[in-house]
Amino acid sequence: MEFLSLIHLPILSLLGYAVPFIIALTIIVFVHEYGHFKVARLCGIRIETFSIGFGKEIIGFDDRHGTHWKIGWIPLGGFVRFAGDANAASMPERRDGTTPISFDEFHGKPVWKRALVVAAGPIANFILAIVIYSLAFMFVGVPANEPRVFEVLADSAAAEAGLKPGDLIKSINGSEITSFIDIQEIIRTRAGDTVTIVFDRGGTEQTVQAVPKSREEVDQFGNALRFGLLGIRQDPNGQLVIEKKPPGEAFMKGVKQTWSIIDTTLRYIGKMFTGRENTDQLGGVVSIAKAAGDAASLGLMSFLMIVGFLSVSIGLINLFPVPMLDGGHLVYYAIEAARGKPLGPNAQEWGFKIGFVFVLGLMLLGTWNDVVRWFIKPWMAG
Repeated sequence: MEFLSLIHLPILSLLGYAVPFIIALTIIVFVHEYGHFKVARLCGIRIETFSIGFGKEIIGFDDRHGTHWKIGWIPLGGFVRFAGDANAASMPERRDGTTPISFDEFHGKPVWKRALVVAAGPIANFILAIVIYSLAFMFVGVPANEPRVFEVLADSAAAEAGLKPGDLIKSINGSEITSFIDIQEIIRTRAGDTVTIVFDRGGTEQTVQAVPKSREEVDQFGNALRFGLLGIRQDPNGQLVIEKKPPGEAFMKGVKQTWSIIDTTLRYIGKMFTGRENTDQLGGVVSIAKAAGDAASLGLMSFLMIVGFLSVSIGLINLFPVPMLDGGHLVYYAIEAARGKPLGPNAQEWGFKIGFVFVLGLMLLGTWNDVVRWFIKPWMAG
């Protein structure tokens, strides 16, 4: 990635990636942590610290409720620390058994309230994405054209399924198709999967099954992308219109877009664990920074769209059932609800240690992929 190629890029180009990345991450982290914060306050939990970033405090202040708001000098995350927390991961303080838990402490609340507070962060990320996408569909619009097949590529999945020029695609796997963009969004994550296509041919509705093939291309920013390919082309002279959606339809399309990102991510993870997809598509901080910088170079709307995408991704990752993440806390609370008492301090501590190792390993894998993608491959090629 050019972001790390100091030999080839001036410092201004580096800032062109770093600044949008920090802005995007700050927005996403603030919304995530504010979700925790707001629901906790509604549940009567005393909040000691609201931090954007880690490390030494750059600036901060205390509000009228006694919460200390601050910005740390490492802008790679944030946290809300509740009364009774031992650390930023919200592990409970170890007590000697004689010190009672105060009614306004996080761990003194019923398990359902703690679960609501924990789930509020990822939910806030999903809401942010829905709002961004809905506003984009309302005020910018959606490119639309008739999803009629103009050309079928030889030896493609479409050719093997029997699709022909002139066929009008109606639905794929039950999802209505209104434009070629809809086809691309569904097919790109389904390489190797069987999809059911309903189409109109000469006024007669027919159904076929196809298995999209995997293809890798390099986009305009030099990113290698691997995706599913059906093998049909639209009419290059066809009319493309930009449709601005009314509020209700824009909202529903925003929800659909958010779900599409969740579905895409879960499909990739599922294929990765079953050996049908490689881990080389995982990216680290460098890839995220480059994506934010590339989007910002195309304009404000493109930047906001990548913020929406990253917000969904971060919200979903936080729901993974890994101790130290929000999903791990929810697993602990489910166990507590089932057995009538929380796991012991040692069990929770070991769980957090295992979760930390897992998250650290995932970060190292993403970083290694970045190094290979943006350092080693270009060096070997040139």
